[in-house]
Amino acid sequence: MFLSTSIFAFADNYATLFVARSMQGLGSAFADTSGLAMIADKYTEEAERTKALGIALAFISFGSLVAPPFGGILYDFVGKKVPFIVLACICFADGMLCFTVLKPFSNRTRENAPVGTPIYRLMIDPYIVVVAGALTTCNIPLAFLEPTIANWMQATMNATDWEVGLTWLPSFFPHVLGVYITVKLAAQYPHLQWFYGALGMVIIGASSCTVPACKNFEQLIAPLCGICFGIALVDTALLPTLAFLVDVRHVSVYGSVYAIADISYCVAYALGPIVAGQIVHNFGFVQLNLAMGLANMLYAPALLLLRNVCQMKPSFSERNILLEEGPKGLYDTITMEERKGRSQGYSSAGNGMPGDASGTDAFGEVRPYSEEYEPEYD
Repeated sequence: MFLSTSIFAFADNYATLFVARSMQGLGSAFADTSGLAMIADKYTEEAERTKALGIALAFISFGSLVAPPFGGILYDFVGKKVPFIVLACICFADGMLCFTVLKPFSNRTRENAPVGTPIYRLMIDPYIVVVAGALTTCNIPLAFLEPTIANWMQATMNATDWEVGLTWLPSFFPHVLGVYITVKLAAQYPHLQWFYGALGMVIIGASSCTVPACKNFEQLIAPLCGICFGIALVDTALLPTLAFLVDVRHVSVYGSVYAIADISYCVAYALGPIVAGQIVHNFGFVQLNLAMGLANMLYAPALLLLRNVCQMKPSFSERNILLEEGPKGLYDTITMEERKGRSQGYSSAGNGMPGDASGTDAFGEVRPYSEEYEPEYD
């Protein structure tokens, strides 16, 4: 990210910009996927995981919604290079913090770490497919409006350059509000995550349909805020659901499932500049917004398929079978100790599963391990 952003600052032709953008996409894929996976792995209790992912989403939205006015203001006053140099310095500082704060696993721990489910198997899981489709669909209005709304504003409401540049800035605040509300609701009613996502898609659909009716900048703020508020509901509700689906249906390694989530976002934002302009040219700006709104409203009922996800039982994975043979390293030893702790209440891993001394978990299943087992250390 540091290198690609630096290239942007000094690029003066299309080929160089193309290379820089490609490098930036690659770096963003590494950062987003690994960052979300680390959060899901660190916070195993659902309420904490939802809160942590919500905070991450708030910062992602900060970059997406505040960047246009930030870059426009700096470009207007100090030129093209300064915005990218500032961002490159931020990337460099963040990279140094990652080296300092994030401690890598030892070689022995990595050897004993579980092997994640292959991404192709995750991509055919029907529940994950539904979530990925929702993430793509809900981000289409934002991705398609960003490259097209400026020309429409100038043509229909004689918007000034400052109004065009500040179009998305007010939307940041309802996005943060949406994250906050979803986190609070998920803590109280975690079984309704699918409903929060469906409600968000309905809000996005209604807001998209009202954008063409706006006659001035002040009126336009409301539907754009509605779109970003709805996106916050969908993202904050469904990203933790992906981690939960991996926990109960696959192996609890999250890199692949958040790679799928990142692909879902990329599909929307890659199609935006290419498809949106052509649709506006052939059919018009009004038809584009109506189509996006209708797509979100029609997709919302599909999230009903997730309504029973919270009742799923944890999968009896190959990893669990291997653990019956006893721990073979630090990772397995810690895992066995956490499992044995369930007999005294809740797992120290924070999964919120009550247990009892009889070896029966919250789902009425007999635990797949022996309570008398004493771990042997290598």
